[in-house]
Amino acid sequence: MAQLERMARSHSGEVRMAQRARIVLACLRGKRNDEIAREMSLRPNTVGQWRQRFAARGLAGMRDAPRSGKPAKYGVELRDRILAQLEVAPPAGMASWDGGSLAAALGVSDDAVWRVLRKQGIQLQRHRSWCVSTNPEFAAKAADVIGLYLNPPQNALVLSVDEKPSIQALERARGYVQTSSGKIVQGIKSTYKRHGTVNLFAALEVATGVIRRKTTQTKKRADFQAFLDEVIAAQPAGREIHVILDNLNTHKRNDDWLAAHPNVTFHFTPTSASWLNQVGIWFGIFQRKTLSNASFRSTEQLVEAIHAFTVAYNENAAPFVWRKREVRGAQLRNTIVNLRD
Repeated sequence: MAQLERMARSHSGEVRMAQRARIVLACLRGKRNDEIAREMSLRPNTVGQWRQRFAARGLAGMRDAPRSGKPAKYGVELRDRILAQLEVAPPAGMASWDGGSLAAALGVSDDAVWRVLRKQGIQLQRHRSWCVSTNPEFAAKAADVIGLYLNPPQNALVLSVDEKPSIQALERARGYVQTSSGKIVQGIKSTYKRHGTVNLFAALEVATGVIRRKTTQTKKRADFQAFLDEVIAAQPAGREIHVILDNLNTHKRNDDWLAAHPNVTFHFTPTSASWLNQVGIWFGIFQRKTLSNASFRSTEQLVEAIHAFTVAYNENAAPFVWRKREVRGAQLRNTIVNLRD
């Protein structure tokens, strides 16, 4: 009874549910169907319908029964035609199908095509890529690097090292603009001034997530060695240090330097597998937060921004929880129909 009273007085719920609650409350007070119909300007059979529904099912009976709705104009047949068409080469001059070209090829509307694509979870403009290493020593080298991440030698320092060369100091007008749809977005002028470039070396302490960095004007092997000298100088003398590197030419042929630093061991990722180097994750964060859409009036200002970001990042540094999804080239042989069935 109390719930019916709340439903009848509700101003935020459905109007029809409030009306039905008032009908049932009047019935419970002993009024006849014709009396209730006159008071509420309804037909007597409408009052009788909700009286019977409440008597049979209680509050649940006051809700509308599910309706079948209008039959779909396009059903399984269109779905199958779209999936089959996606297996065919796209129109001449196009790299892949889009909604408009599918609609034209099948003689249906764009809306019908996009409804099917959305329902099937097919996103024509998104893609994933992968790189397959052909290095015959892939398994051994990958195991070596991953072993350093998961089970480093006791008391040793593991560093993930790489460089981002030729970062441009670009100056361009920027701010905020309102689009024709009323949205507020970042506004960036398409033209810009170049003020030179800077090279960034970075070393990630795998155990802590802390970043050591150095900016230089050149990117020679001597610059790479000088950066490592600075990083190693901050460690206790003789501490065992393992450095994970990709196969860039400046990372190779450092035998004389390694001979002078017997406590340092280089570990190279397999060819075409630089994603095994964790510092690449940090470079992605740095790119998004410091470089994308930025404006620098000089290389000095760019260097200051790099320094400021690194200092702020290290205040809350934490090791990466590193994982990689397995992707196999054999997946390309799966058709869309196989993926959706």
